[in-house]
Amino acid sequence: MASSEGLEQRYEAVRQRVADAARRSGRAPEDVILIAVTKHAEPDDIRRLMELGHADYGENRVQQLIQRAGMAKEWLDRVGILKKTAGDTPEDALDLDPAQAIRWHLIGPLQRNKAKKLVEVVRLVHTVDSLRVAEELQTAMIKLDRRLDVIIQIDVAGEDAKHGCAVPAAMPLAEQIDSMYHLNLRGVMTMAPYSDNPEDARPHFARCRELFDDIDKLGVGEGRFNLLSMGMSGDFEVAIEEGANLVRVGSAIFGERAAAPTADEAEPEEDEDEAEEEAGATA
Repeated sequence: MASSEGLEQRYEAVRQRVADAARRSGRAPEDVILIAVTKHAEPDDIRRLMELGHADYGENRVQQLIQRAGMAKEWLDRVGILKKTAGDTPEDALDLDPAQAIRWHLIGPLQRNKAKKLVEVVRLVHTVDSLRVAEELQTAMIKLDRRLDVIIQIDVAGEDAKHGCAVPAAMPLAEQIDSMYHLNLRGVMTMAPYSDNPEDARPHFARCRELFDDIDKLGVGEGRFNLLSMGMSGDFEVAIEEGANLVRVGSAIFGERAAAPTADEAEPEEDEDEAEEEAGATA
């Protein structure tokens, strides 16, 4: 794990890069939400970002998100922080409650046996890639009698190893989710194939923006279909230039770790109970 030394400098550098890329795309810096991916972060580093006023945090694994959210809430309650944001969140994008200090985003695959626990703490799910996942979230939200913001993950590059619905399935899935009362369809997400050259991601981000526009024309989301989640540590500036207003950045903020995966959102391992459930379904 990287040392916490230099965290504030890395964070401010990333914020500056986000601001510069937003201006290059003709937008204001506050039009882009920076999600700090805490997958490999130390608890002290997460608390330091909260002290700095950062509002949005992302996790790949449901169980770790629940644990991190509990830790953050306990710390925030203890120090008496109600609201302290860094000024990098659009006012109408995710409706930050005045009494809410931070928001948690699920940016990894959702295991269906974890939906009930997840929805109690998550603010936005970026990885709805099938009707089955949407139905699990809908069922969980019915029991809570609340609504949840979700994003469709699209496998724009057509990579077998990546999660995400196929491009031709994106619009039908959007219409199906839009019919679910307890889910708010807010936008789309994609991951570009890993490359040392950020420019290699540009055509994939441009294609995702086209799909976003096509789905928007369907009139889904009750006028709130306005979130485009693209870009990680290695390519978030290109993503912003292509229209992203949510970027998911981990190592550029928290530092590289020894033998780290090649992307902030490397696929998680299956839980044993999920693997057993899948085996039973295909036996």
